[in-house]
Amino acid sequence: MPSMDIVSETDLEEVKNAVDNANREITTRFDFRGVEASFEWKKPNVVLKAESDFQLKQMCDMLRSQLAKRNVDAKAMAVGNASATGKNWSQQVTFKEGIEQDMAKKVVKLIKDEKMKVQAAIQGEQVRVTGKKRDDLQAVMQLVRTADLEQSFQFTNFKD
Repeated sequence: MPSMDIVSETDLEEVKNAVDNANREITTRFDFRGVEASFEWKKPNVVLKAESDFQLKQMCDMLRSQLAKRNVDAKAMAVGNASATGKNWSQQVTFKEGIEQDMAKKVVKLIKDEKMKVQAAIQGEQVRVTGKKRDDLQAVMQLVRTADLEQSFQFTNFKD
């Protein structure tokens, strides 16, 4: 019986490379000249530091664009609240790994509501989908990709 796993993983090496590229981009941008601003890689988080809240928003957009260039889904990014200490502002960005129980239940419910001829089961931080035909699994892939679930999903362990 064909089966596959729905997982949520982030390639942290690509995230680190995107942070390095964003740091290089800050040094070349005119609007960041003479400003203390930086991206700090603290595995698996990124800390954004700048002199104003507006600059943090710009830096967040720069990080998103660098992640997109490296094929890392921006939905994996969870941006924290900005906090000020003295004249410096900082913000923490975390990257989601694994599918939480609530999200896994939403995925299973989505699949069952479509009345597809597949079975979906939660196994730890992933969802296993089995069906009689390969086409059914591909339809599930398309359904999960098009659904608005605020998280990035990958499809692994595809067996025929």
